[in-house]
Amino acid sequence: MKLSAILPTSWSLLLCLLVYSTCNGQGPGALAKQAPAKGVNTVFEGSQIADYVRNLLQDENGQLWMGTNGYGLAHYNGDSLLYFSLAEGFGGQQITGMTTDRLGNLWFATDQGVVKYHWSDDPEADKQFTNFSRQSYFRDEHCWSIMADSKGIIWVGTSSGIFRFNGINWMPFGLPYPEEEQGDFITRTTTWSIIEDRAANIWLSTNGHGLFKYDGQSFSQYTEEDGLTDNRVDVILEDRQGKIWIGTRYGGLSRFDGEHFVNFNQSSGHLGNDEVCAVFEDSQGNIWCSSEGFGVYRFDGNSFTNFSEEQGLGVRAVQTILEDQQGRIWAGGGGGLYRLENDTFIAISKDGPWE
Repeated sequence: MKLSAILPTSWSLLLCLLVYSTCNGQGPGALAKQAPAKGVNTVFEGSQIADYVRNLLQDENGQLWMGTNGYGLAHYNGDSLLYFSLAEGFGGQQITGMTTDRLGNLWFATDQGVVKYHWSDDPEADKQFTNFSRQSYFRDEHCWSIMADSKGIIWVGTSSGIFRFNGINWMPFGLPYPEEEQGDFITRTTTWSIIEDRAANIWLSTNGHGLFKYDGQSFSQYTEEDGLTDNRVDVILEDRQGKIWIGTRYGGLSRFDGEHFVNFNQSSGHLGNDEVCAVFEDSQGNIWCSSEGFGVYRFDGNSFTNFSEEQGLGVRAVQTILEDQQGRIWAGGGGGLYRLENDTFIAISKDGPWE
């Protein structure tokens, strides 16, 4: 296997980062009725949450956050469904990523930059959002992914590169690929996904240069030459065994054990389509992945089970998968929001059912 070990482009970045600790633990329980946020009662005119639910997150209090593709942020606080967009001071209409920091604050990547949501015990608190605009902080590039690592550093993937937040400033973080013309929307260097593994390595996707692992000092790059099924990486996941799962745009799904890639795709007979936008591991160790036009697949380690229209899933283009604190599987994408009940997906409208 070919590895490219390359020193970071700027050692000064490492010296400037402040150290934080992060706690993303989630305890058991139903959706908590705690600290409801200010917002509006409805934005999308249809009965669904939105016509496209792009992201799902359940916070440490058990509350659900749903990123839409044009209607801002939807939030179910255990009592009511609220929406946040420009009118409520939220800097974005398209939500492209979500993460949580050690204090329970939520961070969102959006079409207009990054938004930090501040938890408050006072539901009438005026200042709920801090907006970091594209123009002021990210060279006017579209933000596509976001992640808080174990040191509390916030990582953001944009159209043409990575940025890191040290608590004071956003600083560019260079990946060792050939310099390319910057773009406002999508380029080969667009980063759709960023994760941290159990060894504190940072994994970063690209839209044409494969996958990068950063160990704090140097990079390793993985491409089709190493066995990766496609160089255009959409999503990255580390499972409980420490294996890395990679969903790609045109090659299906890859599993990497640190030495070898195993690929699951249309050609191998495992997936109906090779565009994989979402990968998730549930509490039983099953791997869930989307497949464009074919809903989702559940892999139990031996075989793939498909859930699509026949099983009630009205989202053929699934963008996000989540297991909540009650062990229920949710899926969102083009077609709205659905939840799995007894091997059948049911639609979740603005009126629920939430419980």
